Amino acid sequence: MTRALLLGGTTEASLMARALAEAGIEAVFSYAGRTGAPRAQPLLTRVGGFGGVAGLVAYLRAEGISHVIDATHPFAAGMSRNAIAACAETGVPLIALERAPWAAGEGDDWTHVPDIPAAAAALPVEAERVFLAIGRMHLADFAGQPQHHYLLRLVDAPEGPLPLPQAEAVIASGPFTLEEDLALLRGHRIQRIVAKNAGGVGARAKLDAARALGLPVLLIDRPALPARATAETGDAVLHWLAHTTPPALRGV
Repeated sequence: MTRALLLGGTTEASLMARALAEAGIEAVFSYAGRTGAPRAQPLLTRVGGFGGVAGLVAYLRAEGISHVIDATHPFAAGMSRNAIAACAETGVPLIALERAPWAAGEGDDWTHVPDIPAAAAALPVEAERVFLAIGRMHLADFAGQPQHHYLLRLVDAPEGPLPLPQAEAVIASGPFTLEEDLALLRGHRIQRIVAKNAGGVGARAKLDAARALGLPVLLIDRPALPARATAETGDAVLHWLAHTTPPALRGV
């Protein structure tokens, strides 16, 4: 019997949850718990971490999980690494529903950097108005560049002072349209964008807006992960579920 664990938090994860529910496949949707009001899902839902690899191993065994689908954000590397390790230890098959990364096109002015500290170091000495589109987890990495005015777009309002001396936050959740992001960049007189190469369509509009306005972008590369099975569509994941039998069910 299939009982899948869907590690979610992305638009693709929500679409995957709907596909699993419509197919009548038993599954648990897991949120990391980083947003105050997670979107309701058509599956049994849990919120919060597992307690590292050991905690995830215990959960997989206790809950009789037969398959794991990693549909977390491409930058949720810690959770993805834990899933790889826990599935290797338990023999539970794992697949990642993975967005293709963005690729520059004609008119794009992108500079690729390997990680968030490198993005902070690559900002110019002269003060600029920067759209810091990286979420709230790594804002402190930019405290060493206090000359810039930072615009942040956050899902939840910050609970305390921001770790940047010149910053303002817009509270909103995507996906966003090109028109909305053009208005945002123009309204805040943005001169440069810092973003993660998340891929997908839901967060692409800011890059299209940057191209239209001729703005430079510092694009942070995805963290490297160990090898794992991947799929680009929900249909491919459903096919994998139907044709992948866990070792425990094979009698191995």
